[in-house]
Amino acid sequence: MKTYLRRGECYVAELNHEIIGVYVLLPTRPETVELVNIAVMESRHGQGIGKQLVLHAIKTAKVSGYKTIEVGTGNSSVGQLYLYQKCGFRIVGVDRDFFVRHYPEVIYENGIHCRDMIRLSQDL
Repeated sequence: MKTYLRRGECYVAELNHEIIGVYVLLPTRPETVELVNIAVMESRHGQGIGKQLVLHAIKTAKVSGYKTIEVGTGNSSVGQLYLYQKCGFRIVGVDRDFFVRHYPEVIYENGIHCRDMIRLSQDL
């Protein structure tokens, strides 16, 4: 995350002076930004905060002059895949075995082996 913070901009959601969510917008190519490191405090899951963060990221990217916003998530991240598509992202590719190549430990989520990075994109 430290390298992302040096290259991108971090946004924080607060409630009563408590950080409840964060995300980073990371420029990747001309006119393109990637939404990375989205996180919501576990006790705040299911309250629509993730959706608000994603929609804020889309609006911020557009106002900042980007033409495309991208995001990636694991094949096993069914909730995130649902959220991103609901917020207007479209699946544009699959980076096969991404998590196998880049993470030493095996990842399981929702009873599914997380192997592939699902890439999504949205024109702004």
